[in-house]
Amino acid sequence: MTTRVVIADDQALVRTGFHMILTARGIDVVGEAADGAEAVDAVRRLQPDVVLMDIRMPTMDGLEATRRILSTPTECRVLILTTFDLDRYVYAALAAGASGFLLKDVTPEHLAAAVRLVTTGDALLAPSITRRLVERFATPAAAQPALHRDLSVLTPRELEVLTLMGQGLSNAEIATALTLSEATVKTHAARIFAKLTLRDRSQAVVLAYETGLVTPGDR
Repeated sequence: MTTRVVIADDQALVRTGFHMILTARGIDVVGEAADGAEAVDAVRRLQPDVVLMDIRMPTMDGLEATRRILSTPTECRVLILTTFDLDRYVYAALAAGASGFLLKDVTPEHLAAAVRLVTTGDALLAPSITRRLVERFATPAAAQPALHRDLSVLTPRELEVLTLMGQGLSNAEIATALTLSEATVKTHAARIFAKLTLRDRSQAVVLAYETGLVTPGDR
């Protein structure tokens, strides 16, 4: 099945360039948007698999558009487009459920691969990059207990897995640390996502920091 994409960027040249790159690689660009409001409308009408979302746009920015798109049940994934690799807005978009981010100077091959990757349900960001963003921008409430009440639904083993995710470990590294198979770690991760209503491990890392389960410097 062909991946269906909407491109949201206020620069027509960027939209045209990405459109040509994706179409040439067998990805179907079903719509374009020049601002966040148009992006929200395009997703509602066209039901794409992926939105390439610029952050800084007029009328409605990409962050608010991402929140609106992902606030309702949808299979659509959002990939953030940015010129900065450690941008506060990128972090906020990840917290809202975006599946990763791309720099606008991304290579054509990387762009197409990223779009295909997130349609499988995976997050684009490597755990270490997610952790850098979270350590820089997360703002846990100091007055709250270390464990947010929502984490009480997790088993002790799931809590261990979430902690190691928050520390930036890959599935293979978590498996080694806990003497488990990688398949078992993936099963625990899937249960964590389901219980805490998380889209992917990027949101899991954000949650681990903002609840105080993990603090900057933990490893």
